[in-house]
Amino acid sequence: MRAITILPGVPNSAKLEDVPEAPKGDGAILVDTIALGVCGTDHEIVAGHYGEAPDGHERLILGHESLGRVHEAPADCGFAVGDHIVGIVRQPDPVPCPACANGEWDMCRNGLYTEHGIKKRNGFGAERFRIAPEFAVKVDSALGILGVLLEPTSVVAKAWDHCGRVWRLKSAPARKLLVTGAGPIGLLAALLGKQRGYEVHIYDHNVSGPKPELVRDLGGTYHSGGLDELVSLAPDLVLECTGVPPVITTLLSHVATDSVICLAGVGAPARREFDIGAFNRAMVLNNGTVFGTVNANRQHYAAAADALARADRNWLARLITRRVPLANFAEGLTKRKGDIKVVIDFTQQP
Repeated sequence: MRAITILPGVPNSAKLEDVPEAPKGDGAILVDTIALGVCGTDHEIVAGHYGEAPDGHERLILGHESLGRVHEAPADCGFAVGDHIVGIVRQPDPVPCPACANGEWDMCRNGLYTEHGIKKRNGFGAERFRIAPEFAVKVDSALGILGVLLEPTSVVAKAWDHCGRVWRLKSAPARKLLVTGAGPIGLLAALLGKQRGYEVHIYDHNVSGPKPELVRDLGGTYHSGGLDELVSLAPDLVLECTGVPPVITTLLSHVATDSVICLAGVGAPARREFDIGAFNRAMVLNNGTVFGTVNANRQHYAAAADALARADRNWLARLITRRVPLANFAEGLTKRKGDIKVVIDFTQQP
């Protein structure tokens, strides 16, 4: 079968090659791949910044945003032939640590977890893959290729879950949401906010293209001016999805009273001046909370599946701005102006 593989640590080493079928030890469910989403993590792995092949292998099969159709499955496993499913990216460490032992492998404490297409476990970028039932999530087949959005939606479902855990004013629930960054993660975070009844604001540097209209059609307000504009919003919740140091610095320098800031974007390290004393003063005097989040566990995937099933499918479809066939996978791994979500379509012919 064909698969997209890379040589970890070697820039631009991605290629389409024939690889052996996945061994049954990878999981009892055999899946025919429908689509593979491409994100910033994939770009960084292709650039050689990180990524680890499975033990005993030189190359890593790329891809962690999956969508597939069950080809074969054991009886009474909860899945049937024809079901659309997504594979959970992270699998728990073998020790296991307290978090992994409790099913919260997204919060692994010892770092011995593995991740499909990222860390010591082959990804979903092959024509077929295997997965264990406990690491598969059923997706409404009526979503079609939009089911590939489940993994990124699970990431923001976790962010919302953790925001709910730390929000303290039960008698005065949060109502105003600011999302920084109108990429797939930011737009999906805003979607979940709208489903929760929030007044949604999204900040992004793009002044044109599809993003402003997507935000307006969601019922949100789009901002693209100076960063100082964000200060006057005084949001209850902030979901920071850019990883851009100037944006983060602005947010952390102006913490609104009784607010929560969730950092969900990862960017390159930067050496910048930051007044930690002023930050501390604002956090303490305003009862502020700042936390970071990454990855997701089964409950978040389930919440994401529910959110996508309830979403406007025409709006979701506009998040996928490019679909490329497997044979032209390199085009899908190349960033282009105007991209939101790029998908490698395994069912499409070149």
